[in-house]
Amino acid sequence: MNRVLLRLPLAALMLILASCVSVSRREGAEHVQSLVEARVANTRLWKGDNASAAIDARLAELIATPLTVESARQIAVMRNPQIVAEYARLGIAQADVVDASRIANPSFGGSALRDGGPAKITMSLSLPLADLLLLPSRRRFAEAGYVRAQQLIAAQLITLASDISQAWYEAAGAQQVAAMRDAVSRAAAASAELARRYHEAGNISALEFELEQAAASQARLASAAARAESVRARLALNSRMGLSGAMASNWTLDVPLAAPASDEEGLETLQSLARENRLDLLAAHRQVDLLEDVVDTVKRWRLIGNIDVGVERERESDGARLTGPTLSLAVPLFNQGQAAVARAEAQLEVARGDLALLELQIDNEVRLGKERVSAMRDIAEDYRVALVPQREAIVRYQAERNNYMLIGAFELLRSRQQEFDAYEGYLDAVRDYWVARNELSKAIGTSLPSDASVKARVIGVDAILAPPVDPGMQHGQHGETMPEAAHDDHSGHDMSKMTPTTPAAVPAPHRTGPSSNPDLPPRDTGNVDSAEPVTDPPQDIKAIDHHGHEGHEPMPTPSPAQTGNEKPGELP
Repeated sequence: MNRVLLRLPLAALMLILASCVSVSRREGAEHVQSLVEARVANTRLWKGDNASAAIDARLAELIATPLTVESARQIAVMRNPQIVAEYARLGIAQADVVDASRIANPSFGGSALRDGGPAKITMSLSLPLADLLLLPSRRRFAEAGYVRAQQLIAAQLITLASDISQAWYEAAGAQQVAAMRDAVSRAAAASAELARRYHEAGNISALEFELEQAAASQARLASAAARAESVRARLALNSRMGLSGAMASNWTLDVPLAAPASDEEGLETLQSLARENRLDLLAAHRQVDLLEDVVDTVKRWRLIGNIDVGVERERESDGARLTGPTLSLAVPLFNQGQAAVARAEAQLEVARGDLALLELQIDNEVRLGKERVSAMRDIAEDYRVALVPQREAIVRYQAERNNYMLIGAFELLRSRQQEFDAYEGYLDAVRDYWVARNELSKAIGTSLPSDASVKARVIGVDAILAPPVDPGMQHGQHGETMPEAAHDDHSGHDMSKMTPTTPAAVPAPHRTGPSSNPDLPPRDTGNVDSAEPVTDPPQDIKAIDHHGHEGHEPMPTPSPAQTGNEKPGELP
């Protein structure tokens, strides 16, 4: 009976130790998702009853409509392998917790000694008492490390979401720039073709002809480079979303970009948001707290070495049996734990240094991000209120001067190309603004509160390049209000003076028509037709003095655009 009673405590102890803490990986994943969702919208793992079929159906639904930043992040959550890899790291941290919550396995020993007669048999079973004494501390350290691992994994997922947003902005901007460059290239090509015909007719010099040809070649090269950059940016976004290259042509982007936010957060607000939401910063603070606890524990147990307790049973050669407890411990004579204490203190100092460095880095990132957003916002605004309207006015006035034959078609086309360059610069500035704003959001570790104020969009490329509604529009109408695109909210972007026309449209040289310029004297136009844009250069140009727009030089051969009511040598 006494033997049974002696075995019961040992059996109970073994059962307790075998059923130590177990960490749920699902609970850890839910915590990671809650951390991410609190900072970035539309990043929750999408689940369905039939995982593969449901994900494919949801993917088809998302790519059926133009992709926004949010829908691109949703696709990445479903398809990007990096998401799976990050959540798999949670299993490694979970294994560390489980391992720290277990003591070493018991040791079994046995011997059979024989001296010519019956053997003397000894059996023993021992457990590491030191592990048992340190078990609460080890478990506490592991659980704190598990929470820290969740924070770091969530931080990586937030960084991935930020990278996807940046890839989206870059792809959208590159697509719009490529469209504008193509428009400039087509306009330059039309100008070069017109120059060729003028040169063949002997109306311009070889130098002027080569200048136009070189300008067309340069515009064509810039257009090709813009298209290549658009393809690169598109494939980069496609890769970030976790889609195969074959699917890169299956989706479109929801452009144009949104207009800059109506208000921005102050520096103090941004720094406060960063301190509260940067998960890598929170994890660094937790690491310091954890190592401070480790140092205290190491100092408290520094003299404890290997301690084994157990039970031993011996059967003598005469059949007698002896049973009793055993104890084995290390005497701290030479090693008193000095190295362990020094190691723990050094690790704590490293963690404190890393924390200070991270705090400094975050502070500078937030300041830099704030300054960059402000700079990009000012540049975009300067384009919107200054350069773009100025270029539009120049095109309008040049068109009027062309109507009065004060300039040639080349000057008008050059002004139109410069206007397109201004549009492109504006679109570039808006893209850079959103890229900078995304970097600022990444620096503070969460979405910017002012995102809620973003509603309007900038004017789209299609609206800029759209042909006039009235095909018979006269050149004097170039100052009228441009109708807005159906899906573009131009609030906050007063570009009512924009004059979208087909970029390749070339006004016929010397064509007459009414002018809306009040500075020019009125004149009798007779039965002159309205000056419509001409898509192709005139086919038959003979003996036209391209530089003879002075008004006092005779023009023996009338321009094809003359009405017939003018006298020889008289400007229409």
